[in-house]
Amino acid sequence: MKFLVTGVAGFIGSHVASALLDGGHSVVGVDNLNAYYPVSLKQMRLGGLEGRDGFQFYQLDLSDHEKLLALPERDEVDRVIHLAAQAGVRYSIENPFAYASSNLTGHLSVLEFCRHAAKSPLLAYASSSSVYGDDAVAPFSEDVPADLPVSLYAATKRSDELMSLAYSKLYGMKQIGMRFFTVYGPKGRPDMAYWSFTERILRGDPIHVFNQGKMKRDFTYIDDAVAGVLAIALSDPRFEGLERPHKLYNIGHNHPVTLMGFIAEIERATGVSAQMIMEPMQRGDVTETCADIGHMQADFGFSPQISLADGIDRFVEWFRAYQAGDAAPQ
Repeated sequence: MKFLVTGVAGFIGSHVASALLDGGHSVVGVDNLNAYYPVSLKQMRLGGLEGRDGFQFYQLDLSDHEKLLALPERDEVDRVIHLAAQAGVRYSIENPFAYASSNLTGHLSVLEFCRHAAKSPLLAYASSSSVYGDDAVAPFSEDVPADLPVSLYAATKRSDELMSLAYSKLYGMKQIGMRFFTVYGPKGRPDMAYWSFTERILRGDPIHVFNQGKMKRDFTYIDDAVAGVLAIALSDPRFEGLERPHKLYNIGHNHPVTLMGFIAEIERATGVSAQMIMEPMQRGDVTETCADIGHMQADFGFSPQISLADGIDRFVEWFRAYQAGDAAPQ
């Protein structure tokens, strides 16, 4: 099959594209290579894809819907995996308009691409655990309302879900939204805690621990997240009995860990004790995340395999190589 993967130079996108190519599929990748974090990291990920059989890359911004609709392969695409977004909860407080352009206009552009594509491709798109807000009861189920976001980022991801619901009603477009829970691992994102904590601990710098460490996160290793994406994207999902051909699934580990336990794992893996500065809760943060993955298990046989200890070990090993300039793009 031929896939369009947006955000192909991103963390999850590059891993998904690589796995699809490994499976003999073709990938048309798009990414704007923005400077939210070092472009060199995105180029390294992209370097592991370029030159492989079946891969084609276009640098473009999804908010430019005319360029997306004009892709030469538009009418050849069988499936769309939309992973491009302006990420980060705290950054949304400082740069709100970046989220409107990337997450709202960008998602609408992808919807229009699918609407006009000849093969009416299934759209699997990235949402976020942040849509549950700070009032949901753990474990978070896709069946509960998600109407009280505590950050602009969360509001844009929930808005994407609602736009997709509208398009599924208007045009019968088959869509699946994937609510990711704190994905981490090699070639990850420098703005996330596992990266910044590891970097600062190894440097001997103190780390800032928010809400006095009284938080929990459902950390999901990248290989498990990719397995969930592929299970959806390679399936023939059924929508019988639904007025709108649209579903939502949590992709998480279902084993939340306290922030202090998470820091302890990094200390163990690095062999260095962390210096901690305790801070109050940050605006836009939530106290806990925990994925109910029952629907993913029932419909796709999803079963996360990598423990936090193993995942942190793999990340720290990769990070040391990356810092030394020895990390391969694949």
